[in-house]
Amino acid sequence: MTFDELRAQHPVFTYEGYDYSLEGEGLRIQFHYRIGDAIRFDPTMTLSAGRNARYPANLKTLEGIIFHIGMIELISYWKCTCSPVVRILPHQLSADQQEWWRKLFWLGLGEFRYTNNLHTTPTDFFDFEFAEEATEIPASAYPHVEPDNRVIVPIGGGKDSVVTLEELRTSREVVPFIINPRGATIECARVAGFPDNKDMLILQREIDPRLIQLNKEGYLNGHTPFSAMLAFYTTLLSAVTGIRDVALSNESSANEPTIPGTQINHQYSKSLEFELDFRDYVDHFMNGCNHYYSHLRKLTELQIAERFAQHPQYFPVFKSCNVGSKEDKWCCHCPKCLFAYVILSPFIDDSTMVRIFGEDLLDNAELAPTLDELDGMSKTKPFECVGTIREVNEAMRRLCNTRPDKALVKHYINKSLEQLEDNMLEEYFNMSP
Repeated sequence: MTFDELRAQHPVFTYEGYDYSLEGEGLRIQFHYRIGDAIRFDPTMTLSAGRNARYPANLKTLEGIIFHIGMIELISYWKCTCSPVVRILPHQLSADQQEWWRKLFWLGLGEFRYTNNLHTTPTDFFDFEFAEEATEIPASAYPHVEPDNRVIVPIGGGKDSVVTLEELRTSREVVPFIINPRGATIECARVAGFPDNKDMLILQREIDPRLIQLNKEGYLNGHTPFSAMLAFYTTLLSAVTGIRDVALSNESSANEPTIPGTQINHQYSKSLEFELDFRDYVDHFMNGCNHYYSHLRKLTELQIAERFAQHPQYFPVFKSCNVGSKEDKWCCHCPKCLFAYVILSPFIDDSTMVRIFGEDLLDNAELAPTLDELDGMSKTKPFECVGTIREVNEAMRRLCNTRPDKALVKHYINKSLEQLEDNMLEEYFNMSP
């Protein structure tokens, strides 16, 4: 089914509401969405705060935050039909809030629109509707959290969060946060000195199986702004722990568009633009209930790689590969694997790199097309969380001096010479009468 056919068949997506309760040591939340009368979604999330739990005596004070988490979670379900009307029943949003969410939908789903070849505009993408009896939530209804020496650090299992964690722990009390724990995240926490789950914040987030089935049937699918979802969950973390500060590990390269000359950015919700927008939203509409920032924002990927190389205890356990994440391994074939290999190689010797990844990616000629995407020789970057074209070229230039015999380094040198010749010829012909 096409975009237009789905929208005509499913004109309204409804956010019906949510349920929440303390069950044992965890806060269980279930959201309720429907598309027409035939399609329902009821995803469930459970937050375990362990020893850091400071749940309010009246859980109703968390309702505004829970409502907003439902707003960000609904994007994953709405996108399967892109219904032209998004009907919100629990609460109203002000005109300014609506505009904020419109921007997030538009830019956060830029890759989704591009890969699905959707032809629409920001104003035509969707409209909000609200129940007549629904009211806005005043900012004063949200818990306000004061700063202290503690800081929450989300752990993704890769090099970036390791650097943040190691640098902050020298001066602050760090509390790790993991979504859907897996091998690399658990092991990185263990190496950092957090072997007990009760010392961490853990969110078990489930996708309703009905969505997966619809995707198999041909409904729309694609990338959603995961880091924006993470951002709203951190407001809940602050509310139930009393820890205001949340230190992300988003670097400067997240600001570069994936498609040059456009606003289409796989990492939009990791960008400085989103970070500032989110902080402004929390300050104005959610009573400043937390402080969300990136510890690595001013650093390049090369600088982060150099810092990570100073912590060899993590070499056997960290992983950044999405393809191999379920099996806790590097797949050694995807853009994420190759980028990590390229950016770390200037700072870690050959034999250690091979031990980390299981093979020498610089000597795998089959990865040449992927390298071309990473270094700007191709028209587009991979839709992955990878560094800028400039950063990749800087790493490759360093490898030209230290690993000139590697297959991919030879390819890079030859390709660069060809590009130089093409540019010289183009300049010559442009100068010709």
